[in-house]
Amino acid sequence: MVLVFAGAAMTSEKPAYQLYDRNGEKITYDHLVNLAQNKDLVFFGELHDNAIAHWLQLELLKDLHADTTRSLAIGMEMFERDQQILIDEYFAGHISNRSFESEARLWQNYETDYAPVVEFARENDLRLLATNIPRRYASAVYSHGLAVLDSLNAEAKDWIAPLPVEVDTTLPGYRDILEAAQGHGGENLIYSQAVKDATMAHSIISAINDSTGMLHLNGSYHSNNYEGIVWYVNRKAEGVTILTINTISADEINNVDAGLLQAADITLVVDSDMTRTY
Repeated sequence: MVLVFAGAAMTSEKPAYQLYDRNGEKITYDHLVNLAQNKDLVFFGELHDNAIAHWLQLELLKDLHADTTRSLAIGMEMFERDQQILIDEYFAGHISNRSFESEARLWQNYETDYAPVVEFARENDLRLLATNIPRRYASAVYSHGLAVLDSLNAEAKDWIAPLPVEVDTTLPGYRDILEAAQGHGGENLIYSQAVKDATMAHSIISAINDSTGMLHLNGSYHSNNYEGIVWYVNRKAEGVTILTINTISADEINNVDAGLLQAADITLVVDSDMTRTY
């Protein structure tokens, strides 16, 4: 029995993740927190089904909230702007958790991946912003093009970025999306993605100021390479300081191709054996 325990003690550790900067240098979580505390905006790009990314988002939120030198808001791609009233009513105690969850069009992994973030924000009086465009309007753009947005009434237009929405169809990220779809949807596919990015950027810019920063949770493709949401933020809010985080999975988290570390300021590399949440 003693020999068994001795052998077990010699087994190497099994870290689930490793953080890297653009230069391929390993960094600690504490260093990530320090970097984030000194930025106006932190975009945490996730793999939507990655448990480690969701856990680290929550931990980063807690640590940024603990910094009392500035106020913090949290923005989430996972909520659409017309759902803001539900979030506000739930946080104010006007409606129950049951009512909130039944009406809010939640993602399938809400309970495991996003509810902990929402509940931390609610319990600590943090402003939580639904930043995304209502999906029905993104779907309309996919079907009919950007011009369909002009036909919306004034109330509906309040839930999207100011028109006209500028779109650079040559951005590599958008071209990659079109290529992955094998051309299906044509440029309307790009437009439907861009109107999401533009609306999230508009939501973010409207919420931050000199005394309030934001942690924004979104799929990595919405902020990688300073494209997507970040492209729109930089065009509309000059001087805002930004930190981007990308999430990838790898078989060897301590031996990652340098090319995979260039999409964001910080890359979270998660062991590919990690359980997915859906």
